[in-house]
Amino acid sequence: MLHISNLTKRYGGQIALDSVDLSIAPGERVALLGHNGAGKSTLMKMVLGLLAPSGGAITVAGHAPGSRAARDLTAYLPENIAFHPALTGREQIRHFLRLRGRPASEADGLLDKVGLADAARQRIGTYSKGMRQRVGLAQALIGRAALMVLDEPTSGLDPVSRREFYALLDDLAANGTAILMSSHALSEVEVRTDRIAILSKGRKVADGSLSALRAAAALPLTVQLRPQPGQAAQLAATFPEARQIGEILTLACAQSDKSEILSRIAARRTLIEDFDFLPPSLDDIYVQISRSAA
Repeated sequence: MLHISNLTKRYGGQIALDSVDLSIAPGERVALLGHNGAGKSTLMKMVLGLLAPSGGAITVAGHAPGSRAARDLTAYLPENIAFHPALTGREQIRHFLRLRGRPASEADGLLDKVGLADAARQRIGTYSKGMRQRVGLAQALIGRAALMVLDEPTSGLDPVSRREFYALLDDLAANGTAILMSSHALSEVEVRTDRIAILSKGRKVADGSLSALRAAAALPLTVQLRPQPGQAAQLAATFPEARQIGEILTLACAQSDKSEILSRIAARRTLIEDFDFLPPSLDDIYVQISRSAA
């Protein structure tokens, strides 16, 4: 659905994007991560046809970005949304529907889908930031686009609204919509995307599933040991490399050493009430890959 090849963007002598390749298949959810200034917004604007590349190529289902065909297939939700404060939510979505050549009667259904049915008649000037973000999501849902480009889409949403938002994305992806999403909320995208691409200083430094990125980062697992009541001191003596936080013992474990740690746990099972192996989080992986790239 989206194919980016050798994409480069220069501003004078400054390189904003440097030979970036990225492809997204129908129904695939891809998170685009990177520090501020890494090139995420620049890449998205070129996908939308708002910026012309200095080199390389982009196609949206085989069409040039910004062409009528590509615009008809693409929906966009920017990070900072601005709507006319005097319009109601219903009036604003009806306006967008007319711009897209859709019946204005679809507005109420879209607002209901994003949880704004009760506020449809209220002026947008009275909306909270999270409510305005929902209006933006409603306009992005017009026509069930084949490609959705989302820039920090959960900004301003409360936890319940975020869960509902990702449920909507899951439904769209299940029906074939390709999704490119930029986010700083790594704990969210960790479990709600199929692939993760990381930009650093305009270059793509990683691209793959979470498990593939974990393998590439080669970070240790975290082992947590909960001792039986009254056995904390004895358990700590048998795992001298562990740190003790309250009653919990924590130690790092290389993936290759997992069997050895399991054997040590089994040998001391009378001292241990419970244990856990925790993989590195996406935050840890992101920091490791970004530092390695730098």
